[in-house]
Amino acid sequence: MLNLLKDNQNWVENVIAKLTAKMDAVSERSKTKIPYTTKNGKHDNQIETDINWWTNGFWGGMMWLMYHETGAPNYKEIANFTEDALDLCFHQFYGLHHDVGFMWLPTSVANYKVTGNSESRKRAMHAANLLAGRFNLAGGFIRAWNDDTASEDTRGWAIVDCMMNLPLLYWASEETKDPRYAQIAIKHADTALEAFIRPDGSVNHIVEFDPFHGGVVRTYGGQGYEEGSSWTRGQTWALYGFMMSYMHTGKQKYLQAAKRVAHYFMANIPDNGVIPIDFRQPKDPAYEDSTAAAIAACGLIEIAKAVGEYEKDVYVNAALKLLKTLDASYCDWTTDSDHLLMKGSAAYHHQDIHISIIYGDYYFMEAIFKLKGNDLFLW
Repeated sequence: MLNLLKDNQNWVENVIAKLTAKMDAVSERSKTKIPYTTKNGKHDNQIETDINWWTNGFWGGMMWLMYHETGAPNYKEIANFTEDALDLCFHQFYGLHHDVGFMWLPTSVANYKVTGNSESRKRAMHAANLLAGRFNLAGGFIRAWNDDTASEDTRGWAIVDCMMNLPLLYWASEETKDPRYAQIAIKHADTALEAFIRPDGSVNHIVEFDPFHGGVVRTYGGQGYEEGSSWTRGQTWALYGFMMSYMHTGKQKYLQAAKRVAHYFMANIPDNGVIPIDFRQPKDPAYEDSTAAAIAACGLIEIAKAVGEYEKDVYVNAALKLLKTLDASYCDWTTDSDHLLMKGSAAYHHQDIHISIIYGDYYFMEAIFKLKGNDLFLW
């Protein structure tokens, strides 16, 4: 238990009240959509533009979180609609990458956990097999992306984001009692521990391995500022992701990895709580990424649950600082707009700077429910 101070408990309850009012309105408007961002304050619809997009599970996840919190049946109905729509991805196949965990953990695995839906279990197992099929035995890693362009050979590429896809494999082993899925997840986590986390706790985004013989070929800056920099959302994927591997395996080295990344992240949180896209980016332009703050808060809260009483407050207080900054300065609490968090950024060198992004909304919501202490654990 986190045992929040009374003032913090009151703040959490106030935020949940605002979330409920917001989502009551937004869910009705977007009940036949799978959003990624907003345009003029209204959700776009990935069903019409890119059904295979990697973020397409988060809206369904938000609906399951709200259903768990409120019991309102409309949230379950919207989540079911989202999950059904994603079936097209399996038929198309070619657009699917390692991010099938992000897509089917918050949808099918969530549905199965909550309702016991056998069709959802089948979908989740199908996704788990697709993810396991991306494992490179020689290199001990899960391949990130397919060859979408002729100019890039990504056969040896792995990215730090994949740490958050591994829970799909852990779930598959736990569900079937077949160790193969967890063995792949553990091997990838071990490889990532060696190749992605630097001695100071910062992380690489992309590592290229020799796909035939193993071993690191080079690293890439990816969505951060440059090679060797510190993309903040990448830090959070590692922070939260290694924590998930610890929770599913009990291996202390993963907890220690999560803590090492967490302490680097906490040491770099500015006094104002505003998280940049990259901790090593130039001061100007001062690009921000609210999504990194929300994801970090989730991971920090889980670390707090796993450590002793004398350590707990360090992580809880850092999470509260991030979330209170988001609540005060980055959340659009009006019911006229569909987005919640503002100033999310996909990458430093990308056109999607300072926009709303659906996973920012999801992880903010998840973090708040974690603080309340009765969250629906989807990972």
